[in-house]
This record gives sequence, structure tokens and C-alpha cells, in this order.
Amino acid sequence: MIMKKNKLLHYDLDIYEEVLDNGLSIYVIPFQNINNIYATFSTKYGSIHDEFIPIDSEDYYKVPMGVAHFLEHKVFETNDGIEPFNYFSSHGADCNANTSNYKTTYLFSGPTDFEENINFLLDFVQSPYFTDENVEKEKGIIEQELKMLNDRPYWHLYEKTLNNVFSEHPIKYPVGGTIESVRSIMKEDLYKCYNTFYHPANMFVTITGNVDPENVIEIIKNNQENKSFAPFKDIILKKYNEPDTVVKEKEIIDFDVNIPKVCIGYKINKLDYDINRLRLYLNIYFSNIIGCTSVLDEELRDNNLISEDLDFDVVNTDNHLLYMVNFESNNYNEVIDKIINTVGKVKITKEELNRKIKGLKSGIIFRSDNIYSLNSKVNNNLIDYNKVIYDEYELIESLSIDELNDILEKISFNNKSIIILESK
Repeated sequence: MIMKKNKLLHYDLDIYEEVLDNGLSIYVIPFQNINNIYATFSTKYGSIHDEFIPIDSEDYYKVPMGVAHFLEHKVFETNDGIEPFNYFSSHGADCNANTSNYKTTYLFSGPTDFEENINFLLDFVQSPYFTDENVEKEKGIIEQELKMLNDRPYWHLYEKTLNNVFSEHPIKYPVGGTIESVRSIMKEDLYKCYNTFYHPANMFVTITGNVDPENVIEIIKNNQENKSFAPFKDIILKKYNEPDTVVKEKEIIDFDVNIPKVCIGYKINKLDYDINRLRLYLNIYFSNIIGCTSVLDEELRDNNLISEDLDFDVVNTDNHLLYMVNFESNNYNEVIDKIINTVGKVKITKEELNRKIKGLKSGIIFRSDNIYSLNSKVNNNLIDYNKVIYDEYELIESLSIDELNDILEKISFNNKSIIILESK
């Protein structure tokens, strides 16, 4: 595909896109007034992709929990012994990687040596080197990482909420897996996943910063032309029939905390709504009724019922959105009752909606000179909607109180799970 140019409306920015012959998608947003470059190289592969038909097979293959995260670690192992962190550091850049439920991303940022850095990023990610010995060595490292995460109360609360809400969908399992599942991972699992999900046609590069788009795409194109890949076939994932009900409505867990920590997880069927509009409306709704500027949050703080502002996270799956309301309180039963009597029962006014819309539009302006935020926007759009949203500003402006009220009438807030961490 020939490079095309689109406008990111109201960002005063252009985005250049090209799909190479091997299927790799490239997205470049140039900034003229910033002396830095941020590059991400992502695969549409995360922790939920645990059962699939491999690229070289006709049968489903199930891998242990945590393989995507394990694979992220092992991709940094190179056959020539060059350590990626040291390489980028010596070329004026920071590097890192991360694995989520839906994608794995490798990245670097730095103002100099872009050509050398982007070539090295592409090369080390596309040159897997897994042996029985280096896989076995990594297991102890990841076990220690999992133990540290499990000692963090809010991380434990988040993972436990997912597990108590979902019965079938693999999002219920920890991204890093468990100690037992990590110990069972073999070199063959890593290669099966790598060869299937790390094909260029399932990956994309996003570059934001002070670059020339044509030059960037030419560098990447030249890099890819020197490599050969097996023909790509559509990845077939196992489908899950996830019910609307939760697995467990309430659980109290003994955990070493000074103040009890609570999460109320609302499992919401997306019905047939456009996911982009639905998430915008529900984000606005939850922000308005339980956010840090809400009447409820102010009431709870004034009465010393919560020690910090109410907060919420959102998780997206095939058929459901999960809104997780988090807080800590010594009087958590009273706070739980107030939240339950607010969510789904309190409406918001047209004026409140318009105020939130203004805030969202201000956020677009704020992000317009941030190379990290814009890079993340593109990546999240590609994962959530399989396309870049160019007209985000117009989309926000089109929101209406009538449509919001229609959504609130049709969806249900009845399916919820409450998880409490407290020290006994």
C-alpha cells in the first residue's frame, strides 16, 4: 500500500500510514517543535490469546497462563549476546516493553541515532532465540516478579476482581500467569506463539516525534525487505460464551493492609452499541457520579468515610465492559451501600454532560503536543477498534443526553462483584 496521509482533526497534526508487502503496518505522526522521538513496535497478542490455531497447524493449541508475558521477557535474549538495554543506552535512548491482555509492545525513546535504534528494535524483536536453558533460567526471574506483584494490594484486588467476575473469558487470569503455570512453560510454547502472533501482518509500528515520515517509512521498508516470513493466515482464536452473571458476588480476603481496600466490579453487556460511543458515555457517567469531583465523593470525604478519592478502571472484552470502582475505608459497608444506591440509579443532567464533554475536548488539546500520549492513542485505537480514530473531537461533540439516557435505560448494572481486602 502506498503511504497515505490523514488529518488528526483538532490535533493540528498529520498521521502518515503505510502497509508493507509483508503486512507490517506503520503509523508516523511528525512533530516539528519537539526534540525527541518515541517508537513502539507492537503485536496484537496478549494474555487472553491462550487457545488458538497456530500458523503451522489445523488444530487448536492451548498454552499455559502467562506465555505472552514470558515471551516478552525472552524476546530480549539475543543470539549474538548484545543486550538491548545496553545498546539503546549507548545510543542515547531508553527502552522497555510491556504486555497487556490484548497486546505486547517493545519501545524506545530518544532524540538521536533514530535509524540505528529503529533498525535494532525491529531486528531484535524479529530474531527470536529460545533455548531450553534460557527458558528455564527465566522462570525463576518471573516467579520473583509475580511474588512482588501479589504483595501489592491494589494489584491483587484488580486480579481477584477479574477472576470473580468472569467465568469463561481468559481475561479472568493474571497477565503474568501463576507460579505453577510459569513453571510449565516450554520452549515449544514460546515458538508456537511467536510464529503465530509475531508475524509482521499481525504487528504495527508507531513513531511519534521529530521525524520525517517518508524517511521513517523508507528505513523500515528497507529493514523488512532483507527478511523473509512465512505466508500469513488469519489467526483463529477460541471463542468464549461468557454469561452476563458474575462468578462470585462477594468475597472478603485476608490481606496485610492498614485500611481495607474494596473493589465493586460492574459487568455490563455491550449489547449492540458502538463500543467507542458506549465507552465514552459510560466513562462520562461514572466520572460524574463517583469521580473525584462528584457529589458522592465529596460527601464520603466530608464524612471521613474514605481516605482517598473514589476511582474507577475499565476493562473491555468481546461482549462486556467491566467498570471497577475502587476505594479504601474502615467503614466500607456504608460506602458500598452508597455506591450501589448511586450507580444506575442517579442520572446526570444535560449541563453535567456538556461540562464533561468540554473536559474531554480539552484533553485532546492537552495531548496534542505529547508524543507519548499520541503514540498510546494510536496503539489503543488499533487494539480496541482495529483502526485509528481521526475525528475524536467530532465524536465527542456528537454525544447527547438523549442517547446517554437511552443507554442507561437499556443496560444493566445488576451484575456486580464486590471484593474486600482486609487484615484479620
